[in-house]
Amino acid sequence: MNDVDTDSDDGGSERMRASVLTAVGEVEVQDRPRPTVADDDVLIRVGACGVCMTDYHMYHGSFEAPTPLVLGHETAGEVVEVGENVTNVTVGDRVTLNPTVPCNACPACKRGETNLCADNTSIGGAGNTIRDGSFAEYVAAPASVVVDCGDLPVRTAALAEPLACCVHAVDRADVTTGDTVAVIGAGPIGLLMVQSFRVAGAGEVIVSELDADRRELALELGADHAVDPADGDAVEQVTAVDGPVDVAAEVVGQTATIEQARAMTGKGGRTLVAGVPPQDATMEFSPFDLYFDEVSMVGTFALTQESFERAVTLLRNDRIDVDPLVTEEIGLDGLEGAFERMGNTEGLKKLVVPGGTA
Repeated sequence: MNDVDTDSDDGGSERMRASVLTAVGEVEVQDRPRPTVADDDVLIRVGACGVCMTDYHMYHGSFEAPTPLVLGHETAGEVVEVGENVTNVTVGDRVTLNPTVPCNACPACKRGETNLCADNTSIGGAGNTIRDGSFAEYVAAPASVVVDCGDLPVRTAALAEPLACCVHAVDRADVTTGDTVAVIGAGPIGLLMVQSFRVAGAGEVIVSELDADRRELALELGADHAVDPADGDAVEQVTAVDGPVDVAAEVVGQTATIEQARAMTGKGGRTLVAGVPPQDATMEFSPFDLYFDEVSMVGTFALTQESFERAVTLLRNDRIDVDPLVTEEIGLDGLEGAFERMGNTEGLKKLVVPGGTA
């Protein structure tokens, strides 16, 4: 992450409130000019924006974030202005946006792997270049990453971005109809992953999660079994259901749970690393087992424009239930408290609602 584009600092007659990361561990609600709209951009009145662990890491400095910067990249709202060249949306449309703006020129982009773009711009998230995001009353974005979400409530549409990360992850896991799947961790991403595996045709879905409320919710949202790793070896509990699994997805981001996922993956299966491990973490594995058992270890990062559009379609067709995941709505002045509660794993998804209600 190298540059920051604070395009909301250019002056103008219209004002807005924004929650601004001013330094590591410091957030301040400021009065700022609204973003200006370039010819290919749209201006969105933010209805709701999810708070993500990426925001948490940028706030704490474990992900580099030039300051001052408006965070927030899980966006839903209403188009209030469009640039001269914009034709895909109009004023009044309810929309959500993919926060990763690809260069469309590098080899990864030409393959359609826009999440691996060599020179991406992120709207409020982690990227090579970062522009102001959606913990604000208004956000500007290129029309190319904006998707009409119809009559979806904004609190639902705001979860299109994390859902798209799960859709992409399930694609990477190469799920075949009837596959047995284990999901380690039942936070917001783990719970979306359970449903995404179901939509993709998974057979039995087993969740490993310490928190009893999250285990119960996982069962309500489509898991067949939920085990408590505090009750005994998680690998033994998962494989006791129906043997080693075809796909084991780790969404916690710790080497110990990645090792668990690898250990519960059966021959010919896939171990999916979907959590965000520490950048300096290392682990050991047996290359002979990888060879002899034909087990794949697969990483998954962020989302593509294609997976984002599929996620919006899933939400619009009621294939994924996100309402139970939203446990808190906060105003622009509530971010620091939300980050503290996230650090203590209190609740599930938190939404910033600049207008007061979603």
